[in-house]
Amino acid sequence: MNLETFDTNAVLAKTATIATEYGPKILGALAVWVIGGWLIKALIKGVGKGMNKGNVDVTLQPFLKSLIGSLLKIMLVISVLGMLGIEMTSFIAILAAAGLAVGMALSGTLQNFAGGVMLLIFKPFKVGDVLEAQGFIGSVSEIHIFNTILKSPDNKTIIIPNGGLSTGTMINFSTEEKRRVDWTIGIGYGDDVDKARQVIKNLCEADARILKDPDVFIAVSELADSSVNFTVRAWVDAADYWGVYFAMNENVYKTFPQEGLNIPYPQMDVHVHKES
Repeated sequence: MNLETFDTNAVLAKTATIATEYGPKILGALAVWVIGGWLIKALIKGVGKGMNKGNVDVTLQPFLKSLIGSLLKIMLVISVLGMLGIEMTSFIAILAAAGLAVGMALSGTLQNFAGGVMLLIFKPFKVGDVLEAQGFIGSVSEIHIFNTILKSPDNKTIIIPNGGLSTGTMINFSTEEKRRVDWTIGIGYGDDVDKARQVIKNLCEADARILKDPDVFIAVSELADSSVNFTVRAWVDAADYWGVYFAMNENVYKTFPQEGLNIPYPQMDVHVHKES
């Protein structure tokens, strides 16, 4: 009987000691956890509103909010564990070492991830733009966090990692509303240069898609092996570029013979000498 009373009293005393020592820490940690969680939600909500006002890309917003929320929650967990008296130095060292190992293993993936973030923030192109990048040409179909998908003119799907896309050279054909169309048009030696210039000018004026301002540039640019070459430069709306380019080639081919102008092609004169 006395032994049982003694053991019960010891347990009660130990429990009281633990409660006195750790009770305030546990209550404080719970309070920090609850209040911290509420503050994180409020902060993420505020960040979302700020991104909407700043016109941050819709594709990027969920990712950024998730990233910020995860980092804040990790900091909250570390703070709560520290309040409970758990030694965090070793834990943080292990976490840092693990992060370094994972980062080295996934260096290429992380590079693509960082590239995707940069592309979504700075927006050098958007869905629908026509790009030339990494040796490929196509219209942007989708922009993901790790890669960008292009559709080639012959409807092939091209997947380009964002790492190289964000650091490499690219040409965006859709940035400007107007584009310059260039042609090299040849006539034969002996043809009337002034007449050829006027015919080309008439063809340009007949195409309503070619803009009047700036004026069409027409000049003799080269005395080539088999032809006298004109350089022709005209400005069009970006959407009309290829239509105007192909139409002019066809019109020149049809019109020049009617006007008595020759369309030259490489020729070779062969002289045969008969030996006696």
